[in-house]
Amino acid sequence: MDTLRVLIVDDEDDFRETIVKRLKVRKVLAEGVASGIDALKVLETQDFDVIVLDVKMPKMDGIETLRHIKKLKPEIEVIMLTGHASVEFGIKGMQLGAFDYVMKPAPLNELLDTINQAYNKKRGLPH
Repeated sequence: MDTLRVLIVDDEDDFRETIVKRLKVRKVLAEGVASGIDALKVLETQDFDVIVLDVKMPKMDGIETLRHIKKLKPEIEVIMLTGHASVEFGIKGMQLGAFDYVMKPAPLNELLDTINQAYNKKRGLPH
C-alpha cells in the first residue's frame, strides 16, 4: 500500500507543526511550510497526494496559491483551511478545483477523514 503524502501550508507555526506531528504519528508522510510561495518551491522537487492549504496567509493567499498549484500539478487534491469568517473563501477554493474545505481549528479526526477522502479521489477510489 502506498504511503499518503501530505503538505500542510499554514503561516501559524504552532498549528502547522502540531498537525504535521500528529499526522506523522498516524503514519502519514507529512511536511509543513509557512507560505504559498514556499509550497510552490517544495512542489518543484517533491510530490504530494494532498495539500492542506490555509486561506489567509501573507503575501500569497490560499486562493492564489491554489491557482498556481492547479496549473503546476493538477493531480494533487487540495483541502482549503478556513477560519470562522472566511467560509466563502473555502467555497471559492472548491469552485477553483479544491476537493473540500475544513474549518479551523480542525479536529484531527475530521481533518484526517477529509484528507483520506481526497486521497481516495486522487487514486480513483470511492470517496
